[in-house]
Amino acid sequence: MAVNDRSESAVRTFPVKPKLKPTTKKSTLTPESKYWKSYKPKQTQTLVSSITSLAFSPTSPHDFAATHSATVTIFSSQTLEPKSTIAAFKDTATSACFRYDGQLLAAGSYSGQIQVFDPKKRSALRRLQGHHRPVHFVSFPRVDKLHLFSGGDDAVVKYWDVLSQTEIHNLIGHKDYVRCGDGSPASDDMFITGSYDHTVRVWDVRVSDRGSMLSVNHGAPVEDVIYLPSGGLIATAGGNSVKIWDVIGGGKMLHSMESHNKTITSLCVGKFGKDENDFTNQYRILSVSLDGYLKVFDYSTLKITSSIRFPNSLMSVAFSPDCSTRVIGSSNGILYAGKRKTKENMESDKPEWGKYAGFGAIDEPEKRVLRPSYFRYFHRGQSEKPSKGDYLIMRPKRVKLAEHDKLLKKFHHKEALLSALRAKNPENIVAVMEELVSRKKLLKCVSNLGVDELGLLLRFLQKYSTLPRYAGMLIVLAKKVVENRIDDINGSDELKGCIRNLNRLIKEELRIQQSLQEIQGMISPLLKLAGRR
Repeated sequence: MAVNDRSESAVRTFPVKPKLKPTTKKSTLTPESKYWKSYKPKQTQTLVSSITSLAFSPTSPHDFAATHSATVTIFSSQTLEPKSTIAAFKDTATSACFRYDGQLLAAGSYSGQIQVFDPKKRSALRRLQGHHRPVHFVSFPRVDKLHLFSGGDDAVVKYWDVLSQTEIHNLIGHKDYVRCGDGSPASDDMFITGSYDHTVRVWDVRVSDRGSMLSVNHGAPVEDVIYLPSGGLIATAGGNSVKIWDVIGGGKMLHSMESHNKTITSLCVGKFGKDENDFTNQYRILSVSLDGYLKVFDYSTLKITSSIRFPNSLMSVAFSPDCSTRVIGSSNGILYAGKRKTKENMESDKPEWGKYAGFGAIDEPEKRVLRPSYFRYFHRGQSEKPSKGDYLIMRPKRVKLAEHDKLLKKFHHKEALLSALRAKNPENIVAVMEELVSRKKLLKCVSNLGVDELGLLLRFLQKYSTLPRYAGMLIVLAKKVVENRIDDINGSDELKGCIRNLNRLIKEELRIQQSLQEIQGMISPLLKLAGRR
């Protein structure tokens, strides 16, 4: 009874837990994160060099321009393919910008010159010369057709009259390179600029003689600056932080976001909504950095809502006004462009032949895409036949090496000789012997042979030494074998028999050769006499 009580108490004290079954992880993606990931980034184009800027046309169909090297390339927002290329620059092109009606395109360059183009004709309509250093920032006002403003490495901000190609104002205030800027959405006369002197300045051309209206210190060299849609807030990027400032409230910093690991290179404003018509006041700040990340920041809740990793350092980002296309430029010239799938796009992709009266659209059956997880993936294309224009590349036949060739490649000389002798092919045996002679290893192999292995060699010499095609080498080898292994031969009756047979065959061959020479001596005079007649 005592034993039973102890066992029962032990069971009560140490209960056995059941094994836990593995549970599947549920997706933690939020609706907004799914929205931003729906812009599937497709590597549409690899340009010559780093993509310094991207800009969308404000008018439909919202084509976009990319500056790289000494070129501005205009892409179609529908097909994401290049439409035209403008190569009128003497140095690296920077800061492409469309006018609000999409009829003009302006861009700066490292030569200090600003050029204004007609995007359709690709011709330079105006050339604005006034900067003495590279120009990194060019922008048109909100709805002003006649002016633009620019900034460059000469630390001067200029306000231009495009029609007369003249400077209206030289705005002095920055103490280092001016690298970025943006026009106010509330007024055509106001704009902001960012500089490597860590400051962002707000300008009003109506009171240009007073200098900048407002200046804020970002705390790091400013790489990009944008107005938020309300016109009362601005976002600045420098170092690894993005800061939001209240311009109307006297330049008060509202929030600082430090989610990147490396320098932030570009900012833009994007829109978010559950469907294509729900974009009211759903603005987000998109930032890209040298760490290869795209971050989406909701400045109304002050939270990061999405983070997407790219394989390269990112230099520029832009978002189309109709919220259908997002493009990102990298430091090695790769352009990542993505279109969001909408109902209109899906309907346009449906085949026209399926739209019969009363039946609606008929979808084509989706073709199954082969993936590396399928067995057929590794056998694809084997049954395809070449067409007329194909260039056939024949696979070289694999050379099958004999056993003695493999041993020779491994420098196993003795084993190679024995392998050839056991195969009993005289051509291969003589070839191996010639290779060993060229390597100066034949006599060493002979001296290392055992008694049985020596008998194998002597039987080969006995059989083939008198053949004319092999005699020249084998008779000399037989002489060396007898000289080097005389002691082993005298100690074995079998080896002595091989030597006696070899001696007899050689004497018989000598007798035959002597008889042939005698016959040749008798025939030669007769042939000479027959030749005279």
